[in-house]
Amino acid sequence: MHNASSAGTIDVGGDLTVNRFGYGAMRITGPSIWGPPADKAEAIAVLRRVVDAGINFIDTADSYGPDVSEELIAEALHPYPEDLVIATKGGLIRPGPNMVWPADGRPEHLVEACEGSLRRLKLDEIPLYQFHRPDPKVPFEDSLGAIVELKNQGKIRHIGLSNVDEEQIRVAQRMTPIVSIQNRYNVDDRASESIVDLCEQESMVFLPWAPIQDLDKNPTIHEIAERHSASPRQVVLAWLLGRSTAMLPIPGTGDLAHLEDNLAALDLKLSQAEIASLTRSS
Repeated sequence: MHNASSAGTIDVGGDLTVNRFGYGAMRITGPSIWGPPADKAEAIAVLRRVVDAGINFIDTADSYGPDVSEELIAEALHPYPEDLVIATKGGLIRPGPNMVWPADGRPEHLVEACEGSLRRLKLDEIPLYQFHRPDPKVPFEDSLGAIVELKNQGKIRHIGLSNVDEEQIRVAQRMTPIVSIQNRYNVDDRASESIVDLCEQESMVFLPWAPIQDLDKNPTIHEIAERHSASPRQVVLAWLLGRSTAMLPIPGTGDLAHLEDNLAALDLKLSQAEIASLTRSS
């Protein structure tokens, strides 16, 4: 059986060591990330298999469902294994299915969101709390200041940022230590290329969201998959692991078969030439 320990480890914030292959818990919710899953038993089974497979970093957010993802994590896994790191996020609103995700960076909302996550996850302290997206209607420093105060109160251990540029990272770093960045990043969308390098240089963790996208559009992925008798999903996950030591992939699924397919990427070792060819192919 595949085990996430084969990916090696990475430090989050210098004091939380996890296997370098995580799990994103967005898709254990209902269709369009709204409401409960169609098959709750399957969602629970996926979460338990995640932990059984040695994955000890789970990423979620209060807006997934909303609330549903966090509630399912607690139902399936609490009391948590000692080495499990749960990261969650606040700052986005999920008003309904098939709708945009408005940002809400008001300090009072972030305080309410964090305290709600603590209750749903049955935690006294959230190991990693991430500001989900800067809100153009609220000064960035005001939003982050609320999260810093939550950390000072002992409700958050470490702070991360999501959907940010380098300027915002630098502003945040002047206010508080930042241990992780979660931006969209995959073989065919590398707008955050310089952010990945920054994370590697400054010992921050990079969490790529949407790591598996538009696989049919890139023939290089399929050529490498055929060469290794692997699936395209496995190829792009293996590429992420090879791209940077700061990378902590968090592929998500609500399906046990897809989870096993993702885990099989741990056995796929791409050559430096293959990693380079995928890097050039976008």
